[in-house]
Amino acid sequence: MTNAERPLAISAPQPRTLDLIFSDKARAELHAKYEVVEADADTVAELGDNILGRTRYIIGQPPLSAETLARMPALRSILNVESNLLNNMPYEVLFQRGIHVVTTGQVFAEPVAEIGLGFALALARGIVDADVAFREGSELWGGEGNASARLVAGSEIGIIGFGDLGRALRRVLSGFRARIRVFDPWLPQSILEENGVEPASLEDVLTKSDFVFVVAAVTRENKGFLGAEAFAGMRKGAAFILLSRADVVDFDALMAAVSSGHIVAASDVYPQEPLPPDHPVRSLKGFIRSAHRAGALDSAFKKMGDMVLEDMDLVDRGLPPMRCKRAERETVSRMRSKPVAVN
Repeated sequence: MTNAERPLAISAPQPRTLDLIFSDKARAELHAKYEVVEADADTVAELGDNILGRTRYIIGQPPLSAETLARMPALRSILNVESNLLNNMPYEVLFQRGIHVVTTGQVFAEPVAEIGLGFALALARGIVDADVAFREGSELWGGEGNASARLVAGSEIGIIGFGDLGRALRRVLSGFRARIRVFDPWLPQSILEENGVEPASLEDVLTKSDFVFVVAAVTRENKGFLGAEAFAGMRKGAAFILLSRADVVDFDALMAAVSSGHIVAASDVYPQEPLPPDHPVRSLKGFIRSAHRAGALDSAFKKMGDMVLEDMDLVDRGLPPMRCKRAERETVSRMRSKPVAVN
């Protein structure tokens, strides 16, 4: 097919790249089926009408104004491969025009859930501290090294948020015979029950859990909603595991709760990324640190490209996208997650 016969897709996937999210085979398929115009996200609006007027797809989430969208009569779908939904386009206009806005964020659910389980096991059994002690020659053998150790199996677990990541977490925990309580004000009780978890209040999740996993998205309503009072209400020695976005917690209060010895914690995300070299969390005992790497597996990134191609094919055939997750009219403008700074 000539360029004139192929649907046009603008590629502006920053901070991702096409090489990151498409395998060689998938990228060849993308270029075979579509005319691909690569652009920086911030310059999409500067493209000529000969391009914008023919654009069927945008891969990425560049800032778009209502005026720019008016120049794009053929636009059918925006495929967000950064995965946070930024408030940088007039979603109401997109919904009115029936333009699909979808994200590929669910590719991260399984890898993040697995590392979350790893954090829980490491905190429960003191694996990191035991390794450090062994390296230093100060290890404690046998039962002496298990003074504060406990099992994940048979424990009480709380999950805050139950989207794709929360459900993946429930699956990886399924073999531990744990009692799992979930707080998610955006879901009806029946959906939680159908997924084999107990609907619970935030207070019950915090006060009745041995392990608390935070996998909630940041919204305009919940920024910093987990603070000193929340941590003080947790069980002595409980583990707090932060996997979604740091803005849902008061990070200073979290560090204070760990420093006091009341709880232990692990986090893959931070208020500032990268963290300054002198940030106090770097040397905080009882805190396991990971550099926003929980979901950043090449296999996950390549799934993005496969999902994008499948949904573009569906839309080409007059069908709705099914592989990526839709942005919802009622919630999209409430999201406040920051975009990733690095891959």
